[in-house]
Amino acid sequence: MNVPATRRLHLPETQRSMMLAPLVGAVAGIGALGFHFLSDLITKYGLTELTGYDQGGPGRVPDPGEVVPWLLILLPALGGLISGALVYLVAPEAEGHGTDAAIDAYHNKRGLIRARVPLVKMVTSAITLGTGGSGGREGPIAQIGAGFGSFLATWLKLSDTDRRILMASGLGAGIGAIFHAPLAGAIFAIEVLYRDPDFEAEALVPGFIATAVSYCIYSLAMLSFAPNAAFQPLFHIPAGVTFNQPWLLLPLAAMAAVMAAASLVYIRGFYGIQHLFTRIPIPRALKPMVGAAATGAVAIGCYYGFRAYYGDDAAHDSLSVLSFGYGFLQKVLDPGGAALLIPVLLVVAFGKILTTALTIGSGGSGGVFGPSMVIGGALGAVVGLLWKQWLPQLVSDQDVVMFAILGMASFFAAAANTPVSTLIMVSELTGSYDLLLPSMWVCALAYLLNRNHSLYQEQVPSRKDSPAHRGDFIVDVLEGMTIRNALSSAARPFQRVPADMTLKQMGQLITGTEQTSFPVIDEENRYRGLFGLNDIRQFLYDSSHLAELAVAEDLAAQTDPLTMTMDLSSTIDRFAESRFDELPVVDAADPERVVAMLRRQDVIAAYSAKLLAMKKS
Repeated sequence: MNVPATRRLHLPETQRSMMLAPLVGAVAGIGALGFHFLSDLITKYGLTELTGYDQGGPGRVPDPGEVVPWLLILLPALGGLISGALVYLVAPEAEGHGTDAAIDAYHNKRGLIRARVPLVKMVTSAITLGTGGSGGREGPIAQIGAGFGSFLATWLKLSDTDRRILMASGLGAGIGAIFHAPLAGAIFAIEVLYRDPDFEAEALVPGFIATAVSYCIYSLAMLSFAPNAAFQPLFHIPAGVTFNQPWLLLPLAAMAAVMAAASLVYIRGFYGIQHLFTRIPIPRALKPMVGAAATGAVAIGCYYGFRAYYGDDAAHDSLSVLSFGYGFLQKVLDPGGAALLIPVLLVVAFGKILTTALTIGSGGSGGVFGPSMVIGGALGAVVGLLWKQWLPQLVSDQDVVMFAILGMASFFAAAANTPVSTLIMVSELTGSYDLLLPSMWVCALAYLLNRNHSLYQEQVPSRKDSPAHRGDFIVDVLEGMTIRNALSSAARPFQRVPADMTLKQMGQLITGTEQTSFPVIDEENRYRGLFGLNDIRQFLYDSSHLAELAVAEDLAAQTDPLTMTMDLSSTIDRFAESRFDELPVVDAADPERVVAMLRRQDVIAAYSAKLLAMKKS
């Protein structure tokens, strides 16, 4: 793409990113708003109107009504068919949960995301979720924000570093807006890239700016349509849910262990079913339809099972394995949440694991964060109810709600390896920082227990393992190492070329050596310059009289030699500036006497050996 000079921004990288972050945030906020209304529209006229199933939503519990069961299989299958066709015909990268695709683009694709991918992701995810497929909203929103950040940086011909920063800022801005959690969204974007406790610090401040803008645009627009939801937490919790009994840290530790185990089930189940679908011998475009139909079948099985034994309300609650499931989660967090049946909570939690794997693992489009909130909240409530039965004098109904909230936090912290952003996310989702201390406790424990597994397979362990930072860490790894460390203990023989050696003699010399660069020395063995194989070739086939007169001194380029004590990070820069793959090394005591030839491969080998030793230590 040829970009006029007027589009180029000649500013330091940090300033460029901060200047462009508001624009990225504005687009992410508008994208979040568009996806919100599109998914709500399809849900209303698809899932609610056609099947009679009202799933409720954040701040609103479901309204039980007459359900047409067979449509709960047909409608998701139809949605899966349409979304599958759109994805595989237009943008195959839009399949699955979009956050992983954004992470992959950050590490391995220089932050490049095709412009069509976010739009396809938005439409197909709205269709998938609006027709009953199980998933979350963060995947498409992440790709909308990240995709625009990538596009803007590419259009302005900015560096790969700028592109990555703007991409990460857009990712956080979209999530921060759709979940009413601006601080957590910005931190999530820089934390989710890595499996170990590491962050993409360069994107933090631009992420703050972008997320603040996106959240304000999203909430200001919501004032006209849902004023009670604008600038408010996504979920409502009863007053008085606080942490004031330190002894509860012990049962909460047990809950964190349960969440770590459940998150492992979620991860293994998700990728197990995804692998199963890769082996089904049908066209890829049809697989989301099969997965969505199976999701509907699971929901109908739960519905009839609970209707026979527990009644209509429990049967209706069990259908929360479909779509978002936020209405059921709001019911868990309401004051009456402690009255929910444990079997219902368990079936919704593990049923949601299964239906999300079927919907998204088959190639459907949606996120995995939203289902994690429902799963964690339901399982947390189960643990709270069990402790209430065992110790009724110490665990109250409000404490059960606290267990549900902390279950949301600890489950996703373990599943995604994002303990910091998740504890902030849940606090913002519920509008309360009263549970910050126990959130820190359960998120840390759950993360430690499950840190070797992640929902996001494209995460890398840390910055030093990311291709995006490979150049940065070569310098850090080589700090303290000198050229002497890069040369083998047994000195490698090399050819010195006298200044008066003829072209014919040089031609014979290069046929018997693997050396690619040759130091030229005078009669006193003093270094006078360097020439390479390409310098000789231009004369070998020259039929003019000049070629017969050429000697080594005529070919020698004035290239400064290296010294044994020079550090390897500076040596990397010297090779980058040089056209030679081998450079002469002189003795520090006698700076005109060449004692060795250092190859680029020698420095790379020293780097690899040091990096391997660091990983083992």
